Amino acid sequence: MRTLVGNVVVAVVASLMTWWLVRKKEVTAPRPGSSPLYVQPARWEVHPPVDFTVGAQIAMPAVVHIRTQMATDLPAFHRFFFREEETENGDTDLFFRGTGSGVILAPDGYILTCNHVIEKASRIEVTLYDNRTFRASVVGADPSTDLALLKIDAEGLPYLEFGDSDQLRVGDWVLAVGNPFNLTSTVTAGIVSAKGRTLGILQEKFRVESFIQTDAAVNPGNSGGALVTTDGKLVGINTAIASMTGSFSGYSFAVPASIARKVAEDLRKYGKVQRALLGVVIENLTPERQKETDVPVSQGVYVGDVYGGSAAEEAGLRPGDVIVEIEGRPVHSPAELTELVARHRPGDRIRVSYYRGSKRYETTARLRGRSSDETASVPSQATTYLAKLGIRVRPLTSNEKEALGIEAGLKVVDVRPGPLQEVGVRTGFVITSIDRKPVRTPEEAESLLRQVDRSLVIEGLYRKGEKAYYAISVE
Repeated sequence: MRTLVGNVVVAVVASLMTWWLVRKKEVTAPRPGSSPLYVQPARWEVHPPVDFTVGAQIAMPAVVHIRTQMATDLPAFHRFFFREEETENGDTDLFFRGTGSGVILAPDGYILTCNHVIEKASRIEVTLYDNRTFRASVVGADPSTDLALLKIDAEGLPYLEFGDSDQLRVGDWVLAVGNPFNLTSTVTAGIVSAKGRTLGILQEKFRVESFIQTDAAVNPGNSGGALVTTDGKLVGINTAIASMTGSFSGYSFAVPASIARKVAEDLRKYGKVQRALLGVVIENLTPERQKETDVPVSQGVYVGDVYGGSAAEEAGLRPGDVIVEIEGRPVHSPAELTELVARHRPGDRIRVSYYRGSKRYETTARLRGRSSDETASVPSQATTYLAKLGIRVRPLTSNEKEALGIEAGLKVVDVRPGPLQEVGVRTGFVITSIDRKPVRTPEEAESLLRQVDRSLVIEGLYRKGEKAYYAISVE
């Protein structure tokens, strides 16, 4: 009896010790030949749940609601993203209101959205997160990437900073922020399902399709909205969904920030995208092509043909070559190669690594443009008279001329230290004349500046009806 009681006591004490040790998370599997109660510090890691609130709170104030009035003769694919409504005069046959989203990129009112959201629009209205409404003008549009840049007359706006879409990994969490079905400031979450997707939805000859695929819910009205990381960095512009019903069915697609950033910069500076071309017809590297070309790799891009006079021909590329890297970045598909080239401008030089048979080579290609003018690239103003004044300019777009009520002018897109900055010229100023002579192109401005002796007067405006004059001395 004493022995039985003693055994019970020992068992109870051992159970209590084991329970206590488990509560302390210090029990591990015993070492071979050791006591069953061998103890060592716990080694497992406890990961906190993903926090979506930070990214949502940063992104929502910088995503706007866009409404457009336009003609209804848009392609079926584009109309898919809009909701038809009766206009003020009750006419739904000629016009309808489309809805979409946009992302504020700068505090002075530059907004990036999808081209199909504003294409052929006769009127564009932007509603901010705080419910203020503005009429927007189109700075420029790029159908080949389905992106467009808008401008509203506002200051001090919240905006999103671009993140690095190259660093996104399949499986990373992302948030889609937009206005589906007119439900403003809607946030959904998902993971990156794939990168470098080609859908064949753009009809442009020089289209760039290399979408980020996610399973974040996106619906009509989300187009042009933000795809952000959990810390609120802009990594994509939501563009399309894969659906047989017209609503979200599991996958959505976004233009990566690596493309969107360059397009936005070009539209803001030049009014159009400076599209760089390598000049090759490219295909997937299939097992049959690999065997035919005798290359020692299974991933790359097969060169089916090389255009005469192109950057590729000048660099020595030939049909049958297999491109494996651009600027040190691996390329596994035509979409990836197109995206990497699209990040550059005409005149840029890029390193191309390729296989010809079993041998690997590297060459440098000077990218060309779609025309001889673009191939010459945007002229550097480092030594021009405009640069000496401290400004960079571009011609006005047709929408900007209409909004300002003028026939021509040059928009100041960059102001640096110089005479004009000293007298108060700001970015966005539109030059209409130099010494009372109208200017329409940068070349005309250069010609007038060459004739100036010691002083000049520059006339222009910041918005319709608000004229400004600047008098400066030059040497």
